[in-house]
Amino acid sequence: MSEGHTHLPTRRFGTTDMAITRVGFGAWAIGGAGWAAAWGEQDDDASVAAIRHAAEVGINWIDTAAVYGLGHSEEIVGRALREIPADRRPYVFTKGGLIWDEANRTAPPKRVGAPDSLRREVEASLRRLGVERIDLYQLHWPAEDGTSIETLWQTFLDLKTEGKVRAVGLSNHNVELLTRAEAVGHVDTLQPPFSAIRRDIAGAELPWCAKHDTGVIVYSPMQSGLLTGAFTAERAAALPKDDWRSRSPHFTGDGLARNLALAEALKPLAARHGTSVAAVAVAWTLAWPAVTAAIVGARGPEQVDGWLDAATLELTPEDVGEIAAAIERTGAGSGPVRPTR
Repeated sequence: MSEGHTHLPTRRFGTTDMAITRVGFGAWAIGGAGWAAAWGEQDDDASVAAIRHAAEVGINWIDTAAVYGLGHSEEIVGRALREIPADRRPYVFTKGGLIWDEANRTAPPKRVGAPDSLRREVEASLRRLGVERIDLYQLHWPAEDGTSIETLWQTFLDLKTEGKVRAVGLSNHNVELLTRAEAVGHVDTLQPPFSAIRRDIAGAELPWCAKHDTGVIVYSPMQSGLLTGAFTAERAAALPKDDWRSRSPHFTGDGLARNLALAEALKPLAARHGTSVAAVAVAWTLAWPAVTAAIVGARGPEQVDGWLDAATLELTPEDVGEIAAAIERTGAGSGPVRPTR
């Protein structure tokens, strides 16, 4: 799907030839259960329906990764793509560099940047997704196998030259690694975590991306459900052990209490705009000038509708100031609290 096939606002994605909607469909949770960072069981039919619905309402990109469900998320995305007319298919972004052990599927994957490994991963992702070219291919986490950022980044650039991928990016990389990669060839995009709770990248990575014309798609803008306005302490306590959130400090103790207080403070603002807390939380990340768009997950069509307003919601300076005050008052999270222009 190009920007011409959506009625939703789009933004140019860094220096790429893509213009993307301000929100994209995140396919982490639809990977299902049985791996290290799972969200628990998922209905594959509901996942396909969610992706199809997202495309129907105008969202023009999907973000997934090979490791989500150990290949399963990419397979589900591929299945959904086959059910969408070719001229309406969203851009497909995926990530590699995490190698899992099929004999021990719940073990943490290894972070591998070796060129031959990356090339095998790209071929496997192309096959699972059922596409001839990946629109954006990203290194999921910094490599820990001894491969330098310069060596692995040259492999990414080569894959782009060869036409296997359309654009190349880094996920979860800091300014030092971004700078070293940029010296080899342009970093098209960065995918960092960012929400009104987890704000640290606003201090260094966002300014770097703005300076280098690197597009930014942020993940977990609702902090994995905490900023939906529907999450509760009782729900956090009931999370199953196979849901990674049950082990996160954001979902337990004092951290949980502060985060839920911030979500509560967003409710009057959401009511004024006639929208959901979820949409306000996502729109807050989009108020930062360096942020191109936000990745938002959904397990079914109704969840897409819960945050779709973020694609068009523009927070006023007063709104942003109100949220900054709420962050400071509740003590939620860490990092800068107000966008700078």
